[in-house]
Amino acid sequence: MQREKGWCIWVTGLPGSGKSTVADLLLKELSARNIHAQLVSIDMLRRAVTPKPTYSEEERDIVYAALVFSAKLLTDNGVNVIIDATGNRQRYRNQARKQIERFIEVYLRCPLEVCMERESKRKNTHLAPEQIYRKGLTGKSQTVPGINVPYEEPTSPEIIIDTDKSSPEESIQKILDRILKGKKPLDTA
Repeated sequence: MQREKGWCIWVTGLPGSGKSTVADLLLKELSARNIHAQLVSIDMLRRAVTPKPTYSEEERDIVYAALVFSAKLLTDNGVNVIIDATGNRQRYRNQARKQIERFIEVYLRCPLEVCMERESKRKNTHLAPEQIYRKGLTGKSQTVPGINVPYEEPTSPEIIIDTDKSSPEESIQKILDRILKGKKPLDTA
């Protein structure tokens, strides 16, 4: 008997756009509906793959390849996956789209200024580096998406949420409306 493949939702956006908050709340809401999913955080994975990260392009390529590979393995084995990752290059997200059959890209769009303000005040960094925008603006880091390296906005995400206008709860509802519209989550029929 062939196992049904899991689905994958990649929550992308600039640092401070609300990815971790939305991904965590989505996981809790799915669990409350008896839908099992595994959260895969790029910052958690990065700690395992590159304990002393440099955030270079080469390192990012390796870490994002490992992220997509992990998500594909999980979905191929029937596990639903929520990816919490900036994925500053479109090619990272495109790779996931090509490799994972049931894939949705959720773009949390938020003005850079709002992201910077949020990031400067947050207490829980969800394993991400602290004060990254300040480090990028002062030259202590040359690898901050939106400041020193580009964040390539998604070209065709399935869901766009303006997180400067929507609460985390409203954001979750938009995602749930999309993924639960069929008989099973992410039905294509």
